[in-house]
This record gives sequence, structure tokens and C-alpha cells, in this order.
Amino acid sequence: MNFETLRYRVAQAEQAVVVHETRTHRQWAQLRTTWRTSWTPGRIVIAGLAAGFVVGRARPLRLAGSGGLLTLLRALAPLLAGVQAGMQAASPDDDAHTDAAP
Repeated sequence: MNFETLRYRVAQAEQAVVVHETRTHRQWAQLRTTWRTSWTPGRIVIAGLAAGFVVGRARPLRLAGSGGLLTLLRALAPLLAGVQAGMQAASPDDDAHTDAAP
């Protein structure tokens, strides 16, 4: 094969790549549009109910209780309550500002 034949083949291959890339982008855009329009509110509710049923059948609390997750949450609860109380104490009261106004 001579050099010109190889250049011609490379040019054809590059054109084929461009055509495939354009087609792929167009199909991806169509798929994205179809995917978004197909999720109607009814289908979202059905998917949520199905997911809830599957999670309920898995019994996650039974697994969490045996792994010590509930013990960890019980240990962290006073810490979280203290943080929440500190945040409430640090925030200015709206009533104090309204009473002090002339």
C-alpha cells in the first residue's frame, strides 16, 4: 500500500467516527428526553411504593439492631441534643429585639 491509500483510509475512518459520534449524541438526547417524560407522577408513586415494600421486606431494623447501630445512635443522642441546645442559646431571640425597640 502506498501513502495516499493509507491517508484515504484514515480520512474515511475519521468520517465514520464523526458520523457515529453525531448519531450517538442524537440518540442519547432522545433517550434522556424519553426518560424524563416517562416519569409521570403516577409512575413515581408506584416506584416509591414498590421500593418501600422491598425495603420493608428486607427488615433493616433487625439488621441494624444486631450490628450495634442502635447502640451508637443512643450514645450520640445526648451529644446531638447538647449541640441543638447550644445553637438555640446562641441564636438571638426575636422577642428581645422587639421589646427593646423605642
